[in-house]
Amino acid sequence: MSIPNHILEQLSSQADLISIIGRHTTLKRAGSEYKGCCPFHGEKSPSFYVNPQKNIYHCFGCSVGGNAISFLRDYENLTFMEAVKELSKQTGIEIPEEDQQNVSYRRSTAKPINRSASQPAYNSPQPSSNPRTAPVPSTKSSSKSSTANYSDNIQQRSGQPDDSDTGHPTYEHNANELSVTPYIPYSDIDYSNAGDMEYGNEQYSNEPYGNPDYGSSAYDHNDYHPADYLSAAQQGSAPTWLSDDSFVVSSADDNSEKDGNLYELLIQIQQFYQRNLNTHPHAKHYFMTRGVTEQSLDTFGLGYAPFGWQHLEHEFPQDIAGLKALGLVRSSDSGRDYDLLRDRVIFPIRDNQGRIIGFAGRALDDEVKPKYINSSDSPVFHKQHVLYGYYESRQQRADHWLVVEGYMDVIALYQAGIYGAIASMGTAINESQIARLLTLNPTLTLSFDGDSAGQKAAWRTLEIALPVLGDDKELRFLSLPNNHDPDTFISSQGAEAMREQIANAMPLSQYIFAYLSERYDLSLAEGKAKLMSQVRTLTTLLPKGSSFRYLLNNDIYQKLGGKRSQNIEAKDALLDFDGDMTISQQLQLCFLFQPSALVDDPIVMIWQQAGIDRLQFPAHIQKRAATDAFRALAWEDLQDAALLDMVSTIKRCLNYLPSDANAAAHFILSNLKPMTQLSLSRSWGAFYKTLSARNVLSLDELIENLVMQLLKLHLQKKMQELIKNPDHVKLAIVRKQTQRLNDWLREQQAEQSAQMVII
Repeated sequence: MSIPNHILEQLSSQADLISIIGRHTTLKRAGSEYKGCCPFHGEKSPSFYVNPQKNIYHCFGCSVGGNAISFLRDYENLTFMEAVKELSKQTGIEIPEEDQQNVSYRRSTAKPINRSASQPAYNSPQPSSNPRTAPVPSTKSSSKSSTANYSDNIQQRSGQPDDSDTGHPTYEHNANELSVTPYIPYSDIDYSNAGDMEYGNEQYSNEPYGNPDYGSSAYDHNDYHPADYLSAAQQGSAPTWLSDDSFVVSSADDNSEKDGNLYELLIQIQQFYQRNLNTHPHAKHYFMTRGVTEQSLDTFGLGYAPFGWQHLEHEFPQDIAGLKALGLVRSSDSGRDYDLLRDRVIFPIRDNQGRIIGFAGRALDDEVKPKYINSSDSPVFHKQHVLYGYYESRQQRADHWLVVEGYMDVIALYQAGIYGAIASMGTAINESQIARLLTLNPTLTLSFDGDSAGQKAAWRTLEIALPVLGDDKELRFLSLPNNHDPDTFISSQGAEAMREQIANAMPLSQYIFAYLSERYDLSLAEGKAKLMSQVRTLTTLLPKGSSFRYLLNNDIYQKLGGKRSQNIEAKDALLDFDGDMTISQQLQLCFLFQPSALVDDPIVMIWQQAGIDRLQFPAHIQKRAATDAFRALAWEDLQDAALLDMVSTIKRCLNYLPSDANAAAHFILSNLKPMTQLSLSRSWGAFYKTLSARNVLSLDELIENLVMQLLKLHLQKKMQELIKNPDHVKLAIVRKQTQRLNDWLREQQAEQSAQMVII
């Protein structure tokens, strides 16, 4: 099966390459990139870099490099199609079933267009100097006269005597009202975004707006009139589709037999919209009143879609198939074509490479609904994977990312020099997009209006983000004062005030408590119980093994007056005592405090509880493996002399230790080797004092956790050695043991979070 190149590009650019590679080697942030030890050749000093902006990797040691597809093929040994299908699952980008689905379309032969039959015959009075006060024929008369005037008005605006010549829908009327033959059948409607929806305070749609009943469409709510554009046409500056020629023939040099390209067509459409912005003063006036500069008009390629039901067909007569593939031209029940975007300012939508892939249109009149319309999905546009402003922010090397509600917010922040603002395509931002932004920066800020709709949108986004919110990631929330959005706030308060607001955005833990505490009566035990129940439900969305899950439950529980668990106290005591200690040193101090933890060997217990000792291997592995290859790890295998000295000494002395913990520790210390004794004796007194002050009596869970961390590190190191010096049998065994340990660890952490006991 042949996969179109644009699909492969989308898969590679949208894939979470950091997570994919992070499954095999530890990556740490290094400026705008991530670095780690190369998983391909094994090394001690990191020379392997991943660039999340370009979504590529490169090793300066062995020169290997590529994208997500090549990594899955070269390292995980997937076939090309397996890699593509895996990325399709991760990103949600569908692979076309038919090979022919691509960015090409068949251009048609140019046909003469009779302007006298297809363009308005503007016999209306000359417009006033202010386009917003241009005369509009009245449609408010009543009864039969209303119907007659309405029909005349339609003819005047369309320039057509009746429906037979126009390509517009059929109108029928009775004595009481004007009804319209359904223009857009339900079967034609794309419900991918649940039709018209409200996202925060902005209304978006991916459907044709208005109704062929012009009295209820944009025409009824506008102060503009097609006659307003006569001045531009008379001055010779109107676009070609408003010229006075009776016939127009494509100026292309017999290119109708060649296939068109959707990307190239989109560029031409954007240029057409942009030219129209300059020839329609009222449209440009809208941007000027919103504070948009000429530079921003050019940077974002803003434009205007004029009046008329078929202006794109008139401008691009050979490209009807392409226009329909893009969803910019649609067909009515009667088979007549019409333009999706009419009398709206235009926001071109770009992909991660900066190519135009679609358009959003905003009504000039706030009373027109829906306020925003996005062009529908097409072979080059998948709205659920696109973020408006992402490309422009990348061009400015944005590092901090801010999710906002509207396109104008993105432009206002960009103009203020605050780069990194993005907006989704009229729907809530999705999980893969959040994961992508958190890869570029571990902190992501969400800015939503402070009203009810904005806060609901913020909460929905919170729920969507939790599954990808690892312990090293942070979500923050910004609600601007006085119901401002970023656009209006910058206009009234300035860029510096906006930067300060972003810097002081609320952390996720505070936002959750603040949001829920407004919805429950915390003076009652019932209110506290309901709040805690919702928090627990919420935290189950966090990734398996998340420490934040446990900490958030405990943090909010404490805010409600609860007590902390012994294990949390022990962890905090250890961190407060010396956060720079190695895992081995922490474990040695814990064994000094609680030597009884070695009565039953922790490694053997973990090996058995995780089921590693019961793993089944293929016959050829069992036959070729060494006799001791399947045994549990021992302390000697960890190759840590100090830790082995501590464990061996405690096991020898267990039956002779005094009951007092401090006295027992000093007894053990006196039997250690001099180097081990010297290292621990300096720390023991302060550590014991810290634990005693917190009234910590048991370190069982903490010791188990530290031992598991050591086992994981040892197995990872062992795998790297086996990759460097290949031994396929041993490598297969160690990989399976590591996978089972990781699975069990995630199961344990999930169970602990779900069964957290609140006293």
